[in-house]
Amino acid sequence: MRRLLPPSTSRDVDRIVVGRTIRGFADGFVSVLLAQYLIGLGFSPVQVGAIVTGTLIGSAVLTLVFGLTSHRFTLRTLLLIATGMMLATGVGFASLTWFWPLFAVAVVGTLNPSAGDVSVFLPTEQALVTGHVDAAQRPRLFAVYNLAGIFAGAIGALASVAPEAIAHAMHWNVTSTQRASFLVYATAAVAIFAVYRGLRREPAHMHTVSASARRGVLRSSRRTVLELAGLFSLDSAGSGFVVTSLLVLWLHLRFDLSASQTGVVFFAAGLLGGCSQLLAPRMARRFGLIRTMVFTHIPANVLLVLAAFAPSGWVAIALLLTRALFAQMDVPARQAFVMAVVPAEERAAASSVTNVPRSLASAATPLLAGLLLSHSSFGWPLIIAGVVKISYDLLLLAFYRDVPEEVGASRSRVNRE
Repeated sequence: MRRLLPPSTSRDVDRIVVGRTIRGFADGFVSVLLAQYLIGLGFSPVQVGAIVTGTLIGSAVLTLVFGLTSHRFTLRTLLLIATGMMLATGVGFASLTWFWPLFAVAVVGTLNPSAGDVSVFLPTEQALVTGHVDAAQRPRLFAVYNLAGIFAGAIGALASVAPEAIAHAMHWNVTSTQRASFLVYATAAVAIFAVYRGLRREPAHMHTVSASARRGVLRSSRRTVLELAGLFSLDSAGSGFVVTSLLVLWLHLRFDLSASQTGVVFFAAGLLGGCSQLLAPRMARRFGLIRTMVFTHIPANVLLVLAAFAPSGWVAIALLLTRALFAQMDVPARQAFVMAVVPAEERAAASSVTNVPRSLASAATPLLAGLLLSHSSFGWPLIIAGVVKISYDLLLLAFYRDVPEEVGASRSRVNRE
């Protein structure tokens, strides 16, 4: 993985990529395991959707709290605090079986029910690594950063079949074995803490904005950042209908696929999504960041809609796997675009402001998806997600196709107007 990074990156970037890899494995493991485990406890689809919603709301609130208090801490300190919360989340899910206590842990914890990264770690890590490379190398840096998480998440999804297999082999209760498996998530937090303890203190130019300067945060890029936050929120609202845990639930309800089958499916989807991210820097150099985002995202969402009408589980799986070839290619381009259109001193704030609404938006829709699935196993959540996300693609292209992608936000705003 080190060979894929831009040659000028520091050891701190290496540590962030290693931490992202460990976290990706843990997230992939629990995102597939979560729905099956909760169903095994006797929870209804609505309750499963509520817990998924709780995890996403918690991520949004934590990200906002970190953003508002970041002037008091270094980014390294914030990451260490986040790993402590991750440890507590894993222990909580391994210890509790009632709905309301689990819901509370979901809200205040760091559990990620999605194949993508919607956690509190994301904006903090992005702000830290951005200053280590120039603008031209950022798509490559973010592609490798995302690739590490995606590949590890795919392995985690595959590993999620182990608790069920072990339980059958040892004649143990499957649900109890799955509950104990959340200690894997807690152990991952300990490993990440050890990695991030080695981070150096950030240079002065990489510190988050001080309290005295906070009144000027996003002064020049506020309109652009808020506009992007609104667009990204629309995309995330669509994604909330089809987070991994809910796709697992839909495949189970619609086609009676087991945990072991869905684990293999999302392992393959993770590998395909990871490979696609390596193409994003090349496409961005040729077509630009915005066109790379839109022209890869639309086919992915069309395939998502088609999967809802699949006559069999294997057709649905084929469509979802084909979608995985395109679905993640926009991510490094999006991350690089946000970092490119704001001044260096506003990057940390811009990352938080664009990620918090995304998390809130993605938290608003899993419960609705659970309600839909409780009344019908048809893929209504997939259809709604596809339509909403295609609408985002078209709006993004309309608003930003002519915005320069290597200058500050204030100048880009002038060019647009």
